[in-house]
Amino acid sequence: MILPGAEPFFLPGGREGVLLIHGFTGLPAELLLMGQYLHAQGFSVLGVRLAGHGTTVEDMSHMTWEDWMDSVRDGYALLSGFCDTVDVIGHSMGGLFALLLSSEEKIGKVVTLAAPIQIAEERGIKFLPPREVCNNQFIPKARRRLKGVPAAVNNTYRKMPLIGVHELVDVIEKTKGCIDKVTAPVLIMHSRDDHTAAPASAEYIYNHVQSHIRRICWLEASGHLLPVAAEREKVFAEAAAFLQAPDA
Repeated sequence: MILPGAEPFFLPGGREGVLLIHGFTGLPAELLLMGQYLHAQGFSVLGVRLAGHGTTVEDMSHMTWEDWMDSVRDGYALLSGFCDTVDVIGHSMGGLFALLLSSEEKIGKVVTLAAPIQIAEERGIKFLPPREVCNNQFIPKARRRLKGVPAAVNNTYRKMPLIGVHELVDVIEKTKGCIDKVTAPVLIMHSRDDHTAAPASAEYIYNHVQSHIRRICWLEASGHLLPVAAEREKVFAEAAAFLQAPDA
């Protein structure tokens, strides 16, 4: 059963579509405010729900990164049937999936929000136990309550499956392996005070995509949760301007 408010959402608008992809242990509601902003600009917007998210953390523990990628592929298939062109925006791990999708399909433009090519050292990723001992193992996931956001945003998982962290690492490695196939225009957004996805991730993406049009937009005080943080209006405006620009 999907948790209340954790459903995918579709906001029909014009013939240019935007696929929104949430992050690891997140849910579509984290991108709803951004989706509403883009819809007001005339886009059709689909916020997908990755398999095992917005249900139970035990459900998530049985999913692989390919299950998550298939959720993204399904979303792209649905939106491309409604729209003439599809852009893709992904937050955190969703940014990695945005890059992966653009290496597989004809994507208009790509926007990554705090995509973690490198996980910040303080997250303790070097202490991740071997995969074979991670089944049915969970660790707490702290997060402060946010104001002025959809209610479901504050009801995300409070623990995460260690086997899922291994799947996240696999997504990172898969992205590194095919990032040189990304040729769509790319806007890379990252906050300098991100203590989850190391800011060096933005520079890695910039240096390894093959896009002729690519740009980094730095934020200063948004941490990791760009779509719901204090500078979110800047995030929305920068992304919309990038998608609307005739030369990207």
